[in-house]
Amino acid sequence: MIFDRLLRPVRGLRAARFTLLAMFVLPGMPLLEASAADQEEEKGLQIARDARKQDEGFGNFAAGMSMVLRNKKGQESLREVRVKVLEAENDGNMSLFVFDQPRDARGTALLIHGHKDRSDDQWLYLPALKRVKRISSSNRSGSFMGSEFTYEDMTVQEVEKFTYRYLRDEPCGDGLDCVVTERVPVEKGSVYRRQVVWRDKAELRVWKVEYFDRKDAHLKTLTLGEYQQYLESYWRAGKMVMVNHLTGKSTDLVWTDYQFRTDIDERDFTRTGLRRVR
Repeated sequence: MIFDRLLRPVRGLRAARFTLLAMFVLPGMPLLEASAADQEEEKGLQIARDARKQDEGFGNFAAGMSMVLRNKKGQESLREVRVKVLEAENDGNMSLFVFDQPRDARGTALLIHGHKDRSDDQWLYLPALKRVKRISSSNRSGSFMGSEFTYEDMTVQEVEKFTYRYLRDEPCGDGLDCVVTERVPVEKGSVYRRQVVWRDKAELRVWKVEYFDRKDAHLKTLTLGEYQQYLESYWRAGKMVMVNHLTGKSTDLVWTDYQFRTDIDERDFTRTGLRRVR
């Protein structure tokens, strides 16, 4: 009894301390967690903005692109494509893809008008039918000319079309240190639930992107390499490889003959002009 009376104040002190902890510390924990999440989102967004800023001002470029389609048995087919891209100051870039090979696809062309605040406009010209077909937002999950790239993949990944989250820093091969971020498409019609992106810290070049479908299964992986710098400012990958983990198929994009600041202008990127593409 005597010891119980002596210990009673100590027990009361412990109870008081726990009450104070519950009153002031525990309610603040969700706020701390929310603050950390906000910081991760802001950091992820800033990385995307910085990467875009580093690529601003290129004006335009033309290039050749070899598209190698490979089935799960390793059998390959080849497509040869001419590409033109025009930078837009206040909106998304314009892109034009024209097929030269194979012979039955010659003259097929994809025109893209990118946008920052709404869905891109895409048109496909089919010379066999002599008509221009608009690619609706609901059809952009479809394969682009039989490749593992969808119509959605062919657009410029504008910063405004995603929410972002910083994940971690880690080595990413060839002595590079990478920052890893997650981006989630804002558009509800996207085929992807999220994408995980690896960029090197020095130049913010993309080296790998993992794509997750609407069920959050790892659907595809894009790896990029053979980068070269143009005009002492602008980095472009010489090779891109998209692997579909569901089908076992893959597509290589091999880029050549980059030419910057040519005589390209907006007249090369009109819907009516698609029929005149040669």
